[in-house]
Amino acid sequence: MTGENQTLIRTAVSVGTGADTREIAVLLRGAGGGGAARPGVVWLGGYRSDMSGTKAVELCRHAGETGRACIRFDYSGHGASGGSFRDGTISRWLAESLAVIDRFADGPQILVGSSMGGWIALRLVQELRRLGRGEMLAGLVLVAPAPDFTSELMEPALGAAERASLEARGFFEEPTPYGPEPNVFTRALFEDGRDNRVLDGLIDVGAPVRIIQGMEDPDVPWRHALRLMEHLPSDNVELTLIRDGDHRLSRPSDIALMLAAVDGITAR
Repeated sequence: MTGENQTLIRTAVSVGTGADTREIAVLLRGAGGGGAARPGVVWLGGYRSDMSGTKAVELCRHAGETGRACIRFDYSGHGASGGSFRDGTISRWLAESLAVIDRFADGPQILVGSSMGGWIALRLVQELRRLGRGEMLAGLVLVAPAPDFTSELMEPALGAAERASLEARGFFEEPTPYGPEPNVFTRALFEDGRDNRVLDGLIDVGAPVRIIQGMEDPDVPWRHALRLMEHLPSDNVELTLIRDGDHRLSRPSDIALMLAAVDGITAR
């Protein structure tokens, strides 16, 4: 992986039971000398992205340079992890995220979520606080976050053909500019998405939140980020709008904003 050194540990955690067991691939970087007192960072990728993407790699590299621990992993059906992509739901990927944090996180963590990973991060906040583990949350950095994207952004725009395919086959496909294979969206994903909505009430993070959103994002409108802010009651919430930013937000200038947001939280 370009830009990385050889201090990474490749490992895995087993999630599920019986026929539903899947191996979740994980990459760990230790905090290094003097970094143990600083919050670690956990990368939460987007739909069909993986931990070898540019933002994930740069976050890990920066963590190494600044003496922080970093956890990266692939959801089931993504990247190096096992399991079928078509079995994926928000609940399933949330459970895997919790399992990774339970197994590998040491002390407070900054959750860095990209696109769908922003939704997963917000659900992790709710689950960790429900479990009485809110002290693990040092902050959130959300890059083009897509909370509730199935019900808020996709379902209202579904055409007759997509709805018919969901009903008859349980899924539909659509081309994507982010790779050669079409995206697959299942009926289970939509149904489970309704059960995991976060934009129905206040989200009490109890830690700083930084949101970075492109105004030229074709997938997640920038006004969606404004709506998310309405559900975050803390005063310590900041939104940065990038006038010419797209959904990837992977340019050096975009990544610099992400890393500065992480450093700003860590410095508090």
